[in-house]
Amino acid sequence: MTPFGMHLRALRTARGVTQKEMAQALRVSSAYLSALEHGKRGKPTWALLQSILNYFNLIWDDADALVKLADISDPRVVIDTAGLSPKATLLANRLSGDIAKLTEPELEALIAVLDARKGR
Repeated sequence: MTPFGMHLRALRTARGVTQKEMAQALRVSSAYLSALEHGKRGKPTWALLQSILNYFNLIWDDADALVKLADISDPRVVIDTAGLSPKATLLANRLSGDIAKLTEPELEALIAVLDARKGR
């Protein structure tokens, strides 16, 4: 499940809406909505994202948060290290091979390192 999918499911559940009801309102299939929630589909199109924001009446910070989650929730990531240092390529390959074996605390620690680097 992606961060976007988890948040989408939480919004839907908090409002007592089934996938079928939401899918009908958004004019998508229940299977597509389920795949989006489970991270089996890439991030939604801008048009669908706008429909979701309207469906939940999200504005300002809540809307921005959902858009940001969609942007960082592509379940199929490609990292291009061409032109970067050999250590960058090593890191990308190691992460690709080991990410499924990392624990939640280890993932949180790596995210914290990247967040600190970005100055968040």
